[in-house]
Amino acid sequence: MRTQEIARWLETEPTLEALRHVFPHEWEAVELQLTAAGEAGEDGLHALVSQLSAPTSGSRDHRPRSKDLVSREVRRQMLLHAVQRAAFTAEAGVDRAEIAFDSFNGLVLQRLLFRRGLERRPVSLLANAVLWPLARQRRYVMPLVRPQGVYCFYSSALVRRLTKLIGTRQTLEIAAGDGTLSRFLQQRGVDVVATDNQSWERSIDYPDDVVRQDAVAALRARRPQVVVCSWPPVGNAFEREVFRTPSVETYIVIGSARETGSGNWYDYRRQTGFNFVWDHSLSRLVLPRYQGNAVLVFQRQLPSERS
Repeated sequence: MRTQEIARWLETEPTLEALRHVFPHEWEAVELQLTAAGEAGEDGLHALVSQLSAPTSGSRDHRPRSKDLVSREVRRQMLLHAVQRAAFTAEAGVDRAEIAFDSFNGLVLQRLLFRRGLERRPVSLLANAVLWPLARQRRYVMPLVRPQGVYCFYSSALVRRLTKLIGTRQTLEIAAGDGTLSRFLQQRGVDVVATDNQSWERSIDYPDDVVRQDAVAALRARRPQVVVCSWPPVGNAFEREVFRTPSVETYIVIGSARETGSGNWYDYRRQTGFNFVWDHSLSRLVLPRYQGNAVLVFQRQLPSERS
């Protein structure tokens, strides 16, 4: 493939297996980086993810154009896939292929978390307190559903709190996946549109109410007052566009408490137009709690707050 064709392909977020197949020599270099980071422990992983989160070029949208920049982007995507996969395996304690629910655990977890199939329901905190401890295989849930784009479950209390925080403002969900969070908010009267570039078509069955639109294009076209994103990919390039969009007053991120788990912390710290807090009361309403969830709320600074 030519350089521009590869660049366009990388925008579709190919799997690690696909990247390794097309670029075996790049993968050899990536393995060396992973080994070095692993030997340095948690600090090494933090440094690696921070490095990966930085822009790969000087252009506004940071799309790689030269051969060297494309090579860097290939390695960046490989590293991000590998870091996330290692975290999921460590969480479950076993390989994904070894996980199987017995009938009791499967029934309890299905009734608590899903309506049917992988269609999530707003989880009652009371039901969670009663049923979740009964499921002995509960730690297998997240490693099993993440490959289908499910990174957490939303409690009904969280949806109520987010509804109050958003109010009547025009809202956009970016990288919305199957649009679950937007549908829950819409059911409570929130004016929200779910968008996703739908690059995970092999894993997610996108419903008609999720607009096929990448985050940058959606922000530029829709000019929302509030933006919501649930579990943005580690080191992604699109969140910086949220901070550049003049109409955005509030940005709400639901993700991991670990900087190596989700989001672009490089841009969170680098941006200067928003104040942000880790809202621990909201974070406790994201399930399951054991995986360490974080709700970050960015509020645009008032003119008097800017230095």
